[in-house]
Amino acid sequence: MGEKVVAGGFDLADRRRYRDKLHRCLEGLRRLLDEQRFDRPRDLMGLEIELNLADAEGMPRMMNTEVLERIASRDFQTELGQFNLEVNILPHRLSGRVLDQLAEELRTGLAYADRKAGELDARIVMIGILPTLTGDDLVSANLTAVDRYTLLNDQVMASRGEEVVLDIEGVERLRYVSSSIAPEAACTSVQLHLQVTPGRFADVWNAAQVISAVQVAVGANSPFLFGRELWRESRPPLFLQATDTRPPELIAQGVRPRTWFGERWISSAYDLFEENVRYFPSLLPIRDDEDPLETLDDGGVPSLHEMVLHNGTIYRWNRPVYAVADGVPHLRVENRVLPAGPTVTDVLANTALYYGLVRAMADEARPVWSRMPFSAAAENFDNACRHGMEARLWWPRPGRGGSLAAVPVDRLVREELLPMAAAGLDAWGIEPGDRDRYLSVIDERCRRRVNGASWQADTYHRALDGGLDREKALAMTVRRYCELVRTGEPVHGWPVGP
Repeated sequence: MGEKVVAGGFDLADRRRYRDKLHRCLEGLRRLLDEQRFDRPRDLMGLEIELNLADAEGMPRMMNTEVLERIASRDFQTELGQFNLEVNILPHRLSGRVLDQLAEELRTGLAYADRKAGELDARIVMIGILPTLTGDDLVSANLTAVDRYTLLNDQVMASRGEEVVLDIEGVERLRYVSSSIAPEAACTSVQLHLQVTPGRFADVWNAAQVISAVQVAVGANSPFLFGRELWRESRPPLFLQATDTRPPELIAQGVRPRTWFGERWISSAYDLFEENVRYFPSLLPIRDDEDPLETLDDGGVPSLHEMVLHNGTIYRWNRPVYAVADGVPHLRVENRVLPAGPTVTDVLANTALYYGLVRAMADEARPVWSRMPFSAAAENFDNACRHGMEARLWWPRPGRGGSLAAVPVDRLVREELLPMAAAGLDAWGIEPGDRDRYLSVIDERCRRRVNGASWQADTYHRALDGGLDREKALAMTVRRYCELVRTGEPVHGWPVGP
C-alpha cells in the first residue's frame, strides 16, 4: 500500500496547498523528463504477492500482526485486512534463469512463512479472493491497525458521503452494503514491476493494457465473494466498488472512478501522472517540506513526495511509478491485474507470459494498439474478468485489413500469443529451458481450458451435488485447494472434487 503516513486531521486549506504542491511536482517531473535525468536501461523486474491467512477449516484468520512477528522478515509486510500479508521479492534482472530463481525464492519464503503461521494455527493461502470470507469478516474493526489504512478509509468514506454498495451480477448476484472500505481487503493480487526508460514507457504501458485481458482470462482465480459465485475474476468489480469515492449522482455524470482501466493510449509517462492530478482530488493531502523545483535548481533529484502519495491512491490496473534509488530517478510500470495463486509454478507461468508479451509487443514496428481502439481493449478486459477462459477477445486479424474479430482466448493464446511471448523472453535473454517450462503451463491451461477460477467453481459444484450446503462446500473447496497447492502441481493438472 505504499509508504508510511501519520494519522491526523486536515483543515480546509490542506487540499488547496496540496494541489499546488502536486502541480509543482508535475513540473518537476516534466523537467526531469526534458533533462533526461532518468536511470539507464537495466532490464529490472520486481514481484509482489498479497496473501491470505486461514485456519485448518479454510476460514479466515485475523492475525497478520502476530504472524508477521513470527516470520520476522522484511520481505513480508502487512496489508489492508488483518487476514492479509504481502511478500516482496527484491528486483531481479530479466535474463538467464531468473524465472527458476524467482520460483525457488518464492517457494522457500512461502514455506517458511507457512510454517511460522502454523505455529499460530494458521496457514498461508495464495488465492485471488478467499471463498470463505463473509461480510462479518470485512468490517472496519478487521482493518490492519496502520495509520495509512485508517486515514485512507476515513477519507474515502468522507469523500463518498455514504455507505459503499457492492452490486455485482455474475453467475449469481451479490448486493452488500458496507460502512467502510474493508471489502477491498478481499482482493489479493500479484503485482509485476518493470523498470523502463522514459522513451520506452509509453510502448510498455500500452502493451500492458492490451494484454491485461489475456492475463486475466488465463489466470483468473477469484470466482467467489461472500459465498456467491460471481465473475471468473471478481477482484476488478469488487475493487472498483469498494474504493469508489463517487455517489451515484457523480457516477451518472461520468466522473472517473479511482479504480480505472483508463480511456486512451498514451505517448509519454507524463500523460498518466498529469491525468491523475487533473481528474482525481487528493485523499491524503500530506505535504513534504521539499520544494521539488528548488531541489532541481540546486542540482538534486526531488522525491516528488506528493505526486507519489497521490499516485498510490489511484488504482490503475497498469500503474505508473516514479521512484528514486541511489540518488537516481527511475520509472516503472506496475501491472496489477493478476490474482494471487494458485501455485508458485502458476504465478511464474503468468509472469513469463506477461514479460514475454510486453517485450514482444513493445518492440513491434506496427504494434497491436495502433490497430485497436482503446475501447476494444477496455471491453476485452471486462469480458475476460466475467468469463475467464471462456472469453472471446477483440483482436486484429491478419489478411482482413487489420479489422477486429472476436477470437476465443484459448485459441488466440495458443496460436498467436505464446509464440510472441517466447520471442519476447528470448529478447530478454531468458534461458530456453525456463522459457519453455513456464510457457508450457499456459499452453496446457488453454488446451484443457482450466484455470484457478474454473477449478474452484467445478469443485464447489461437485461438493454441492454431493449434498454439502453452500458454506460447507466453499470451506471444502478451500481445504482441497490448500492440499493441492502443497503438491506443487500447477492448477491445470488438479483433480476436481474432494
